[in-house]
Amino acid sequence: MKKCIPINKGNYSSMEPPERLEQFDKYRSAGWEEEYAEYRKNWSEFAKKQIVSEYPLQVDAELSNVCNLKCPMCFRSKDAYSKKSDNVLMKYALFTGIVDEIGGKVKALRLSLRGESTLHPRIVDCVKYAKAKGIKEISFLTNGSKLEKNLFEELLLAGVDWITISVDGLYDTYNNIRRPLKFEEILQKIINMNEIKIKHNRHRPVIKIQSVWPAIRENAEEFYNTFKPYVNLIAFNPLIDYLGKDEETVIEYIDNFFCPQIYERLVIGADGEAIMCTNDEENTQHIGNANNQTIYQIWHGKKLNSIREIHKRNDGFKNISVCRKCFLPRKTHGDEEATVNGRKFIIHNYVNRAQDVGR
Repeated sequence: MKKCIPINKGNYSSMEPPERLEQFDKYRSAGWEEEYAEYRKNWSEFAKKQIVSEYPLQVDAELSNVCNLKCPMCFRSKDAYSKKSDNVLMKYALFTGIVDEIGGKVKALRLSLRGESTLHPRIVDCVKYAKAKGIKEISFLTNGSKLEKNLFEELLLAGVDWITISVDGLYDTYNNIRRPLKFEEILQKIINMNEIKIKHNRHRPVIKIQSVWPAIRENAEEFYNTFKPYVNLIAFNPLIDYLGKDEETVIEYIDNFFCPQIYERLVIGADGEAIMCTNDEENTQHIGNANNQTIYQIWHGKKLNSIREIHKRNDGFKNISVCRKCFLPRKTHGDEEATVNGRKFIIHNYVNRAQDVGR
């Protein structure tokens, strides 16, 4: 039975013309082109062939589980999550220990997951350290609130390769979602970043911005044209059920789903707890702890291997609660079309999933 293995599902760059997509990859891979090509090939192939590599292709080391915003569509808005006292910054010694092990073995390191990574006081030191140890691609997702000129320039000089900034909508829409941030301020920060890159004659870090689709549905072309001169890639994602409001009875699944993430990446939370995947925000599946285990031990450990075996069964993912509610196995339908600068594209919304921020 052929498995359905969606690679990089959920975040779409359909607004971009082919030449911009090619340029983004060109800048990402500059200086390690052959290794990059192999890395991207393996990202798909290892999942499709269920190959457990010696080390994960990417490690996500969550520098911060603290966030300075409370956006209406974020899982942090759930009562059950907000009552937790797990706001943690990763200890620098833990971070360097992880990097000491994976340097030269793991190509990509992401410094974010559930929190705002720029709140970590040593984020620049973390980037420098990882670069010195041979990590090829260092990235993080951010709301951009702390990316003032000085910090961005320090990160650029430290060697960060890729920054993704969440910019949900234009003007009042953005202000309402990303409260207390202001649209004019985040736009100016992004303009400043581009100027600093020009000043240093650097293509990296590549800058990607992304929005939830409902926030730009009515003015996608204006959104795209506003940011295009200053960033390398513009993307969007249909709204997923971060708030956990969808009853399982309404969820429809794709046939023969098989999860790719358990063959691609390993996530280490800010407290050192290993997390099954990037979609298990509440860490319901305990697979190890980097405070007393190596990345190798966790990646090849009984707990993660057991999860891999469960997923190999027909509809095995349904045996794990967080997987049943994940967006990866959910059906989508191309029920919406949009146009940006004459380019038409389809929005792949999730079946029976409200596309209203906060629902």
